[in-house]
Amino acid sequence: MIDGITRQVELLSDGVSETFFEPVIRLGVTGLSRAGKTVFITSLVANLLDRGRMPALRAAGQGRIEAAFLQPQPNDIVPRFDYETHLSAMTGEGAHWPESTRAISQLRLSLKVAPAGVLSALKSARTVHIDIVDYPGEWLLDLPLMEQSFAEWSESAISLARGPARAEMAAEWLALLDETDGASALAEPVAQKLAAAFTDYLQACRAAGLSACAPGRFLMPGDLAGSPALTFSPLLPSDTPRRSLAREMARRYEAYKNQVVYPFFRDHFSRIDRQVVLVDALGAIHAGPQAVGDLRDALAEIMGCFKAGQNGWFSALRGKSVERVLFAATKADHVHQSQHQALTHIMGALVRSARQKAEFQGARTDAMAIASLRATTEETRTHDGETLDLVRGRSLETGKQVAMYAGALPEDASVLLKPAEADQQGWLNGEYAVMGFAPAEASPKAGDGPPHIRLDRVAEFLIGDRLG
Repeated sequence: MIDGITRQVELLSDGVSETFFEPVIRLGVTGLSRAGKTVFITSLVANLLDRGRMPALRAAGQGRIEAAFLQPQPNDIVPRFDYETHLSAMTGEGAHWPESTRAISQLRLSLKVAPAGVLSALKSARTVHIDIVDYPGEWLLDLPLMEQSFAEWSESAISLARGPARAEMAAEWLALLDETDGASALAEPVAQKLAAAFTDYLQACRAAGLSACAPGRFLMPGDLAGSPALTFSPLLPSDTPRRSLAREMARRYEAYKNQVVYPFFRDHFSRIDRQVVLVDALGAIHAGPQAVGDLRDALAEIMGCFKAGQNGWFSALRGKSVERVLFAATKADHVHQSQHQALTHIMGALVRSARQKAEFQGARTDAMAIASLRATTEETRTHDGETLDLVRGRSLETGKQVAMYAGALPEDASVLLKPAEADQQGWLNGEYAVMGFAPAEASPKAGDGPPHIRLDRVAEFLIGDRLG
């Protein structure tokens, strides 16, 4: 109780300080596997430090950002986002993609901003801090577990695994479940075998381009690898006497929620007031209708985790609301700019219901097609009498320059969503290609950040209103 009261006092003190002195924007950055979180944060920070490519960020376009600088992060026990190493990897000779997000990290960027408006001459510049919190999207998928009992989660997880999109990948684990008696006495080798088979199934789902793969720490265990908190598996409800396998699985599931999921929610997620969710929509489209349907369901679950709305002076006491949420389809440079509008429409359709709920609660939302680091150029060719809009870049596999035509994305997103709802195995009207491109081997000129697509619009939506 004392700890809880102390925490509320600290949060209220932080809220008062932010309101009257130096505002702090806590920006959460997440995304499911291969969405490009590390690249997004690195490029966003680099382009806020050197703002030559940020005209759509009004404070930058108007020249009101007088200085930008990195400061020591305020949380001493959270790893610092390794911005310098990632930027070095992404630019210059031998440029390559940095390692992906494996755990939570944080970075503080401070902007000295001159005021806008007719009375600006009477006001001095103020400092606005942007605390960027980077965390794996798989962790976000764990938050709904806080509202589910072990029996509820087990029934849902097993039902999902037996569906047409996953049954083959889950076959070994499901067969093991069928021959396991949850009421039998706990035997640790049996528990470990079940947990290993369940983990292999989740890994296979992610490799196949599916998105709903919870619990997230099973995919990236870190220092929890081998611990009882990660040695459990769904089991169908049955008689569960004391010291039975099912009773122990339920206990470990609750321990996972209490010791892993809830601390993340309490210490990090509940303090975020702006959020960007990065989505590899093109990768899901390439993987097929079932991957698109799975992505849509995962995004709905993710949006259900947010407490959307507007914050006031005492929001720190009752928990922060997420005021703005941006859903961004990444890797827009993998298709020609003539298809960016279609990609934006697809992204909007994937999150339509989630956006409507958030906007009803008072939050602002948007959907965009972006490229955090532009790795391609565009060209048009004629092939068999047909004009094709292509993208050209350095192949991730060979390092050689290659051109790609990804296929024409439909302007009507229902062309993709209806086959996804019907659990079709493949697209009836053609295939959509995908290719891995490496970063261009070039360094930005002085005053410019790395090349991007719409990152300035992203910044304006997420933080522009706080830079007035």
